[in-house]
Amino acid sequence: MDPVARFEEYAQAFEEFFESDDTSILEPYFTEDAVLEVIADPPLAAKREGRDAIFANFKESVASLDKRFDSRELDLQNREEDGKVLSRFRLTLRKGDLAEAAISGESTTSFRGDRICHVEERFDPEVAKAFLAWMEQHGAALG
Repeated sequence: MDPVARFEEYAQAFEEFFESDDTSILEPYFTEDAVLEVIADPPLAAKREGRDAIFANFKESVASLDKRFDSRELDLQNREEDGKVLSRFRLTLRKGDLAEAAISGESTTSFRGDRICHVEERFDPEVAKAFLAWMEQHGAALG
């Protein structure tokens, strides 16, 4: 298994989930005991253990953030290192004529076989602060 190719399959499946809200699309990509850790200052920090908890987090996050915007654009740069996928990401969100909101950082995705067993995300600290400030200033306009 090529971890980068498998990760990119998962990323495409996530986009399908985003459109459909159907987490069953994601099941083939995660172990049942998978762990998702977001290493950041509150309120962005999170740890979810188990596939169901991760999927619930995805649903909540997409509903409370991404889908409140008119558009979202994800830029991913992936590479393999020691069987893990290291990704540099930038998520840009747009709503009407408001300034764009963006969050960026790095993630490390580990696999057991062809399934994700651990994801660790780290947001760029200054970008995370700017994102939270944007949300404080414009969040009410998201409806």
